[in-house]
Amino acid sequence: MKHTLYQALLLVLLAAHPVAAKDLHVSVNGNDQNDGSASKPCKTISAAANLAQPGDVITVHAGLYRERVSPPRGGESDTKRIVYQAAKGEKVEIKGSEVVKNWEKVQDDVWKVVIPNTFLGGFNPYSDLIIGNWYSDDGWQNGRQHHTGAVYLNGAWLIEAAKLEDVLKPAGTAPLWFGKVDKETTTIWAQFKGVDPNGQLVEINVRKTVFYPDKPGRNYITVRGFTMRHAATPWAPPTTEQIGLIGTHWSKGWIIENNVISHSRCAGVSLGRYGDKWDNKCDDGNDFNKYVERALAIGWNKETIGHHLVRNNDISYCEQAGIIGGFGAVFSRITGNSIHDIYVQRLFHSFEFAGIKFHGSIDTEISRNHIYRTPRGIWLDWMAQGTRVTANLCHDNGFATPGGVDGDDIHCEVNHGPYLIDNNLFLTPQALQIRSQGGAYVHNLIAGRVEVNSFDSRMTPFHKAHSTEVAGLLDNPCGDVRFHNNVFVQPAGLASYDETRLPVSMDGNVFLKGANPSKHEKNPLVNAAFDPALRLLERPDGWYLDFQSDKAWSTERTRQLVTTELLGKAVIPDLPFENPDGSPLRIDTDYFGKKRNAANPSAGPFETSLTDTHPVKVW
Repeated sequence: MKHTLYQALLLVLLAAHPVAAKDLHVSVNGNDQNDGSASKPCKTISAAANLAQPGDVITVHAGLYRERVSPPRGGESDTKRIVYQAAKGEKVEIKGSEVVKNWEKVQDDVWKVVIPNTFLGGFNPYSDLIIGNWYSDDGWQNGRQHHTGAVYLNGAWLIEAAKLEDVLKPAGTAPLWFGKVDKETTTIWAQFKGVDPNGQLVEINVRKTVFYPDKPGRNYITVRGFTMRHAATPWAPPTTEQIGLIGTHWSKGWIIENNVISHSRCAGVSLGRYGDKWDNKCDDGNDFNKYVERALAIGWNKETIGHHLVRNNDISYCEQAGIIGGFGAVFSRITGNSIHDIYVQRLFHSFEFAGIKFHGSIDTEISRNHIYRTPRGIWLDWMAQGTRVTANLCHDNGFATPGGVDGDDIHCEVNHGPYLIDNNLFLTPQALQIRSQGGAYVHNLIAGRVEVNSFDSRMTPFHKAHSTEVAGLLDNPCGDVRFHNNVFVQPAGLASYDETRLPVSMDGNVFLKGANPSKHEKNPLVNAAFDPALRLLERPDGWYLDFQSDKAWSTERTRQLVTTELLGKAVIPDLPFENPDGSPLRIDTDYFGKKRNAANPSAGPFETSLTDTHPVKVW
């Protein structure tokens, strides 16, 4: 009896005085049998992850770690998370690749290596096909196959060839590789122009991902300060498990910050969907609504999913998207990231290419990102509600297709809103493509075409306010859009909204260099002869926008400050434009966060005082 009482007292004392959080350390000179202390660090990040408990911090010291980190557990709350961080001031690199030696010369610049399949473990990227919903070569490559494997020479990846004969030809400006897998071995042929690969750094994809839990629900994890490269990621539409080079795997409360993320075969960062037996079984929009129903049934709600923070990362060289999120990006904030050079090889085509591609971005903020040289900058697809896209710099987006040029800075597809797009710089030749309603475009600089879809028959969901709960379905007629206090430069303009099925609101806009207003705007400021001479300049210390301005844009008329009251309600969901916490909106700051003149705010993303000095540093 006394023993039982003692045990009960001990449990009470432990509960009152929880075990202190630990600082765990990892070093390339460590040992995985160590306890992870500063004096006895682990050798791999995975070993430290197995030791870490909620509240612990894993500090990884300088060096290269070739492993997949699969956190076995997460934290318990935002204040009791598990933190993975690079040691301050030290370069820490995690790669999903391995070095390959013993290349044999075949002819000219062509070499080959034969690798035992055991070297690749249970996953072979050289037989793993890129395939799934909305993936198609679209006739570009005559039905050829693409794999998740890759070959890198001194950090730069080679291009997969359609057939071995192509590799055996003289090497061009873009060297090729080709792989063949049999029962025991994998053979890779590659062009190494003018170099002996055995004297260079040659790496190949071995792991599907670099930092990704093997199960959903690993919540409250921070990943900070790493360079992460080389992942054999699969195709990741919103109807399958979306595996990225780094990903949250259907969880809550991650912070992914200050990392360099590059060379993912498909997606860089995934805030995406779980996987189940229905993966890649969607045929049309009606089927996709079944995926919405299934997500709700397994816990797609404000309490369990999303609330991620992805900030200040550099994301590049991903052949599908920089950041994706099918359902899992809800209530999240994506801010301060540089996303560039996405889909650069352009070997295949699909409908999932973008710098950022989200489905179901409910109460999600996309702010202060620099997005360029991507196929589409930001793609909000299905159920953007409460979404805010603000103070982003987008330029040089789009790509050539067999039928011409496609791509844009922002693509809004079958959303009913309300969603807000404000204070952005859209500088790509096609700036906006709008197939949605319930949007408000406020204080943007729009220097590319505005393409508007007259009607989309797909029945798409809208939700209760600040919730994933579906309130109804409706098709997508043209209209129910607001354009206030923007600056349009030819070829931009709003004439496509002259004929709409739903009402529109347009006021306070400026149209330059031949940009055309819509007939719905009663008193636009039009200066067809004025050329602002926009030029985006890359300098050693950042990016600058050079342009000519005219104070008449502010003095010739008075504009209204844009607020929840001014914007009214999105028609289909019958909901106001407001902050995620339900408080009213006031667009009273500009691109730089400078306070606007509430009595007469300037058109465009900059307040007038900022336009007096050119060029202006915008990133």
